[in-house]
Amino acid sequence: MTDYDVLRVFCGPSGGYGNELGVVREGSHMPDRDDRQALAAKLGFSETVFVDDPERGVIDIYTPASRLPFAGHPCVGTAWLLDVPELVTPAGEVGTRLDGEFTWIEARAEWAPPRTLRQYASAAEVDALEVPPPGEWIYAWAWEDEAAGRVRARAFPGRGDGIDEDEATGAAALLLTDRLGRALNITQGRGSQLLTAPQPHGWVEVGGRVVLER
Repeated sequence: MTDYDVLRVFCGPSGGYGNELGVVREGSHMPDRDDRQALAAKLGFSETVFVDDPERGVIDIYTPASRLPFAGHPCVGTAWLLDVPELVTPAGEVGTRLDGEFTWIEARAEWAPPRTLRQYASAAEVDALEVPPPGEWIYAWAWEDEAAGRVRARAFPGRGDGIDEDEATGAAALLLTDRLGRALNITQGRGSQLLTAPQPHGWVEVGGRVVLER
């Protein structure tokens, strides 16, 4: 088995929750995409990152079923692990910065895979949702406190790959921030926290806490 680190990304204020991420630091040892896809499926995390150049921040991202040009929580987690000024993804160069307990990335909404952003009337409605059938990637959200920018969200990938609910989804948070045009403080899943802020010229920052699990 190839060596890999396991991080939790977008942890809550107490350091709990967050979305697990597998990171293969020596991705050059497994250059074949089919082999990478097979390992990502075997590990079973919502995403697994292969680092092709740790000094330049060149990375390759996989779900259990497909390769992604960009994804939020893998970029935040890998930015924390490598501590580089940018990450190079197939979608483009992702700016990164560490600010106290938060790690931030800066990316563009058009890089994010398509998501259905579905607004509900209350956080309680989002909490009560059952996992929908596969077929559509749904980001369910509601205002907890609209004036303060506080959002309750849950994410249902609908891919049929064993990930019924995504605990913390940076790309969807990026899309929602781009749509609403304002900074957000998102509680997703069981208790993960994502912070976002729109930037000039179509860029969006997404930030969160990262811990090394093993």
